[in-house]
Amino acid sequence: QVQLVESGGGLVQAGGSLRLSCAASGRAFSAYVMGWFRQAPGKEREFVAAINWSFGNTHCADAVKGRFTISRDNAKNTVYLEMNSLKPEDTAVYCCAASVTSARWTIGASYDYWGQGTQVTVSS
Repeated sequence: QVQLVESGGGLVQAGGSLRLSCAASGRAFSAYVMGWFRQAPGKEREFVAAINWSFGNTHCADAVKGRFTISRDNAKNTVYLEMNSLKPEDTAVYCCAASVTSARWTIGASYDYWGQGTQVTVSS
């Protein structure tokens, strides 16, 4: 089993920045893609960003493009989400996920492992 643990969430003022981390642990961890999703109460889960674990190519949702940056540290089995110019509408629970297959990066059902989520609240 693979465990993903997010950290770095919190309260930040609009326009501010926050960095989320997702550490993967477990036996024989291997992932093709790792991504970030978010979900606000009453809304569906939304794709945020994803990164190819081995090669580092990325894809970001249009809503966060230019503001968020996804990166990874293979040696630490950790993926990061740097969030800048935060807006109140970015408020959500952010979850990281890992896919061990060549999946559709933007589709949550394509991912095999999920973290518990970390709350991000952006005040206006």
